[in-house]
Amino acid sequence: MKTDAENKLRTALKSRQRLGQANGLQSRDRISTAVELFLAEVTDLIEQDVLAPNTYETYRYQYNKNLAPRIAELQLHELTTPRANAVIREIRDEVGAATAKTCRTILSKTCSLAVTHGALTTNPIREITIRATSKKQPPRALEDAEREYWFELLRQDERAVRADLIDISKFMMATGERIGETLAVTWRDFSRETGEIDCSHQIQRVKGKGLVRRRVKSAAGDRIFGLPRWAIEMLVDRWVPGTLLDSPIFPDAIGGFRDPHNVQKAIRDARRPIGSHRRRDLGNLLRSHRRSAGLTQDQAIAKLGWRKTRISLIETARVKVTTAEVIVLADTYGLSRSDRSALLELTELAGLQSLADELAWVTAHAFRKTTATILEGAGQTPRQVADQLGHAQTSTTVDDYFGRRRRNPEAAKHLEEALRHVHDQDHTEPQGPQL
Repeated sequence: MKTDAENKLRTALKSRQRLGQANGLQSRDRISTAVELFLAEVTDLIEQDVLAPNTYETYRYQYNKNLAPRIAELQLHELTTPRANAVIREIRDEVGAATAKTCRTILSKTCSLAVTHGALTTNPIREITIRATSKKQPPRALEDAEREYWFELLRQDERAVRADLIDISKFMMATGERIGETLAVTWRDFSRETGEIDCSHQIQRVKGKGLVRRRVKSAAGDRIFGLPRWAIEMLVDRWVPGTLLDSPIFPDAIGGFRDPHNVQKAIRDARRPIGSHRRRDLGNLLRSHRRSAGLTQDQAIAKLGWRKTRISLIETARVKVTTAEVIVLADTYGLSRSDRSALLELTELAGLQSLADELAWVTAHAFRKTTATILEGAGQTPRQVADQLGHAQTSTTVDDYFGRRRRNPEAAKHLEEALRHVHDQDHTEPQGPQL
């Protein structure tokens, strides 16, 4: 809540004022005090537009949820490297490597602040490394056939068409932009004369402020690139005479900027097996039988000893159900022979592989990987691909030599050749005056 956030910020600022009067942090101050001081500085950097608006909320949430219960009451001098390492490992094992990395960042920056105050002589977090408990999955991009499948899936799904996912997917593959950058692009950023897009902003949802359009957070992300000809045609087709130039190219239902989270949800819905009518029918039937047996989801879980969310996932058609699982559910719900037979028949039909099953791994980020793979396969150098995607570096030497916002004219050519046929299936001749 907004009031809660204001109270926490007020507490942090009071801590900073008290510490200033006491000549800064002391080694016997509690870690909670040092973290509040660090978070107050994060707030200052956000106000100066040095850090992204959501940085404070991310740090605050991870500290309150994962760090505070473990170390908040320790004094700074008690936070040794072995002790901190044990805490970070515990978070990694219980929550995940990504969360552990964020928590390590919070602790490291807090301890660095303590060093500058003289409360610590060294940063005990500096030597801590985080290794994932499982092998990292290699990056995966949409291959030729999978790109065909993806757009076929979208064209068959009325929800995906209404959500404008066809053009959004094309645009992201044509540019390599992130989802927040894609939704921030306005008609003013598009030059039909040069065929270029200015990628310098992103859309973010900021707590207490709603959707905010702000400049990208790094110099690497602030870039200009050319579009393949088919993407230029797509944008020209989308143009409606009289549209304000500051309007988004991919607007919401009332012409405003779209929430990246909503678009990501639309993509998840499009590639989930929930698109199968038979699978939805099976989920609804199992829900009906459970209710007829007088069981809540929690009661069914308790009887079965399954994972907490399994029944919910099955009944909402978000996972495939095995015949063995259905037999166990039929026994638990006490189904008659005829009901059991009908249930097993529907289970077999719902288990047939669907197009959505083939693409269940696809996310918005996969489109960026697809762009990178196309360009790499066409012979683009790692530096050229990094500039296209807005990555900060491929090596320190190259980054220090090249400036940002470099144009990459060859990228549009390669993306034109790879994706032209996909666009042609939806292309119609533009109507009305030119941009």
